[in-house]
Amino acid sequence: MPDVNSLFRLDGRVAFVAGAASGIGLASAEGLAAAGALTICADINAPGAEQAALGIRARGDRAESMTLDVTDPAAVARSFRAMEEKHGQIHVVVSTPAVNIRKRLLDYTSADFDRVLRLNLAGGFHVLQAAGRHMQARRCGSIILFSSMRAMTVEPGQSIYATTKAGLIQMVRGLAVELGPAGVRVNCIAPGVVETPLTAPIKSKPEWYQAYANRNALNRWATAGEMAGPVVFLASDASSYVTGTVLFVDGGWTAIDGRFAPPV
Repeated sequence: MPDVNSLFRLDGRVAFVAGAASGIGLASAEGLAAAGALTICADINAPGAEQAALGIRARGDRAESMTLDVTDPAAVARSFRAMEEKHGQIHVVVSTPAVNIRKRLLDYTSADFDRVLRLNLAGGFHVLQAAGRHMQARRCGSIILFSSMRAMTVEPGQSIYATTKAGLIQMVRGLAVELGPAGVRVNCIAPGVVETPLTAPIKSKPEWYQAYANRNALNRWATAGEMAGPVVFLASDASSYVTGTVLFVDGGWTAIDGRFAPPV
């Protein structure tokens, strides 16, 4: 029986996090670094990526920064070639970037639609493809994409965002099947309501914020830091037989049927 604590360690491994400048991406990068990985913090926000890496190094862990727009497939490919040249192998890849335009479907413009799909779905595809090619050649690795509980439950104004998050799950499942024989694992994390810059507009409206807190089983929002544990789990040997799955980290949101508590 292996040492349980060692199962979650990432010493000697290189981890790459897209969207590391803030929110869940930043928490993921911090968690991977704390578990021992050399963590590359990538973001379109170059100062934010560098600040994330500086913060990790200030805690005594190892990190680098990289500027990256995941919607640019050539840039994603170049970033992986650069990491290969410098580090040889990337063991863990995490992708978090997303945008949400809250509009009813009939009010969506083609530009709105393209913007959400371009970042959420195409961006995820570019990272999956580059990471998958790198890891298939080396016959190991773990890829983690962030979906959402909105892949399963939808509300007015969320249809296109939910579509992209459901699409990510199917891409992850498909790639998991294709890369399984090479020993590469591919999984999704589906958070519930998490306090991040993306959800700041909700927090600014107390009634809306509290309604979401009351909707899940734990009756509260998650912090971004609560996503770090699931990321480290899926990145580490603790999940060596886990692939093609969706880990819901939603406080029980998808377990609750409706908004009425029957008198039982």
